This record gives sequence, structure tokens and C-alpha cells, in this order.
Amino acid sequence: MSTYEQYEALGVSKEVYDYCTYHDKKLKERFDAIDEVAEYNQLKVLNAMREARVCAQDFNPSTGYGYDDAGRERVEEVYSKVFHAEDALVRPAILCGTHALTVALFGNLRPGDEILSPVGKPYDTLDGVIGITEQKGSLAEYGVTYSQVDLLPNGDFDFDGIKKALNEKTKLVTIQRSKGYATRKTLSVTEIGELITFIKNIKPDVICMVDNCYGEFTEKIEPTDVGADMCVGSLIKNPGGGLAPIGGYIVGKKECVENAAYRLTCPGLGKEVGASLGINGTFLQGLFLSPTVVAGALKGAILAANIYENLGFPVVPNGTESRHDIIQAVTLKSEAAMVAFCKGIQGAAPVDSFVDPVPSDMPGYDSKVIMAAGAFVQGSSIELSADGPIREPYAIYFQGGLTYYSAKAGIIYSVQKMYEAGCIQKEQIMIK
Repeated sequence: MSTYEQYEALGVSKEVYDYCTYHDKKLKERFDAIDEVAEYNQLKVLNAMREARVCAQDFNPSTGYGYDDAGRERVEEVYSKVFHAEDALVRPAILCGTHALTVALFGNLRPGDEILSPVGKPYDTLDGVIGITEQKGSLAEYGVTYSQVDLLPNGDFDFDGIKKALNEKTKLVTIQRSKGYATRKTLSVTEIGELITFIKNIKPDVICMVDNCYGEFTEKIEPTDVGADMCVGSLIKNPGGGLAPIGGYIVGKKECVENAAYRLTCPGLGKEVGASLGINGTFLQGLFLSPTVVAGALKGAILAANIYENLGFPVVPNGTESRHDIIQAVTLKSEAAMVAFCKGIQGAAPVDSFVDPVPSDMPGYDSKVIMAAGAFVQGSSIELSADGPIREPYAIYFQGGLTYYSAKAGIIYSVQKMYEAGCIQKEQIMIK
């Protein structure tokens, strides 16, 4: 059976297959550059594990209070070395990326403090945490205020606006690296470093926190290499490598991490408690695989950008821009197209491929959301997935793929489903 016959068994027509593989073959040079970054990051992780003297005994489980859990301490030592940070908090008790950010914020803010976002409004699920929308237990209820400075129309930082917004109450600046449910560009680590330097020159004592979700290992450096006091993320995204079944991390300055730990557990206990329940080995193995997994996801995002851009759909980033996270935004222009796209991603998944995704209400979102994610770990967006809010401009956000070939299959099948639904016409997929 040929490779095309395998795709044909999936339900892909010859026209769609030929169109997509034509674009795939043109990307070898881009993919070679991604592999070079992956090799660098693989060695960075390997050397961190060697320096921390990771051993088989670190995989032993702890229970109860988790006192003297050497494996848990080893995981956090490895993370601090990989991110060139003073300390790290890496726990299964951190339930998701939003929870990791919440722990970092509540741990380091007090009543009367103010948060500043210099890159526009953060991701939707933080609205309730901050108090942008009214929610029980928000930071606003504890007397923490919030302000934001939007990016300029061309996507650059509004340095004048940021300077005016910084004041004596500004305690923490939160910088979201990825685009969230927006069609702005993702920030490079270099850009984040320039922003942090500008802010620190005005207010040296402010805490600069970076939401690093989706960005880990897409470049050779991380935000902690360019001045971030805290860097926060989820283990069911990039650094978990598809193996971590739950968890999140906070890395950075020792005091900031300690403050977060006292919030995650309780004052006086902090990092000293928290049973690992045998998950340390999975965390470390996932981190070890992460650079290669992220490379495959990046290649998939670039293929999606090139295919859909040539089909006439606006994409961010475009097919030639540099990449700083694994997310590919595609503006599909209608709800029907979003549904068809997600059917393709779901149908090419190894888990729940027979399920049709439908728009529905989701906690933390103010619009109906459609999600496609046939994943081994529920909600794992380092695995092949796509999601987006059902609202203008009807943009879908594609990410992940534990291998490039699984990402490629999902993209090709999404085109097939769009074609079948009439959202793509035959003349669009004719190779010119």
C-alpha cells in the first residue's frame, strides 16, 4: 500500500493530497532550520539532566505529605537549569496553564497592587482570575487593580503608553508571549527582552512575568534568559512532550517562586510538601522528548500556514514569517468553515476520531467555543488540536502534533473536510 493509499483510507481525495504534498515538499529548508534549533534544545535538556545527576531512584513515588521527595526536587532542579533560573516549582497539583498563572499572580500580589499588561488583553480564561469580568475569588475582590496598554495597529509595543501606565502601584507586569484568541503576532524572546529592559529602566523593582505557554523550545533562548522574573507554563503543552498527564511550572527568581509555592500549598510549608505519586519519571521523560515534539508541531504549523494562505485564508503568522510558538491562526470567515476544519482535525486523531466536534459553552469563555482534540491526555494542546471562539473574525487556532506526520495528516484532512463542505472550491486546490 502506498502512502497516498493510506491517506485515501483516511478519506482524502487525490486532488487534496496532491495540493497539500506539493506545499510540503517546498518547505525542506525551513524544516532543516527547525531541526537545528531542536538539536540545540535537546542538548540543553540533556546537559541539565546530567548536571542534576538524574538517577533511576528519582522515579520512585512519594505519598502523603511528600516530605524529602528527592525526585520532585530533581525535577525542579532540572527545570531551573534548563530555563537558567534561580528556582522552579513543577507540580502535578498545578492543574493547567491558567492555574499556574493564577498561583504566580496570587502569590506575588497584595491588596493595593496593580497588574499591567503591556500587550493588550490576556487570554480569555484570565478574565475571571484578574477580575476583568466579575468572578468570585478574583484578584479584584482582593483589591488588586488591573490596567492594560494595547499593541499599536502594526503590532509593535506602545512604549509611550506603557511609560504612562507604569505608576507607584504597578507591582507586576504580565506579558503573554502567544497570541491567545487574537490574531496578533506572537512575541519573540528578543522582543520580550526589549520590553522587559524598557520597563525595568523605568521601574526596576517591578516583577515581569511571562506567560510562556506554547512557546517553550521554539527558540534557543527562553524569557528567563532576557530578564523575566517569572516564566509560567503548562506541562500538557510544550514542555510535557505529550507524556505529562497533568501539571504546570513556574520558574524564575527564588523569591517569586517561593511566594508562588506558599500560595499553591500554604504559608510555612511551600515547596516542602506535595507527594509526586510516581509522576517524576514521566515529567522528566516528557521534558527530554519535548524539543523534538515541539519541532514536529512547528513544522505542522508552517505547513498549515502555507496551505491555507495559498487557499486565500488570512493566516498569522504567514507562510514565511519566523516562528515563536506552535500556534497557527487561520481566519476561516464563517462558523461552517470552523466546524469543517475541526472535523478534519478530529477525524485524523488517534483517539475519538469518530466524534464530531460542535460549538458549545465552555467555562471561562464568553462565546461558544469549538474544540477538536483527539488526545491521549485530555486538553493536551501539544497533541494535534484546534479550537476557537465562534465569533468574528471566525479564526481557528491550530497547534500540536506529537509527530510532524500526525500534524500533516490532520492538516490534509482538514482541507478535505473544508472541500467536502463547500468552503474550498475545486479551482482553489488546483496546482498552478
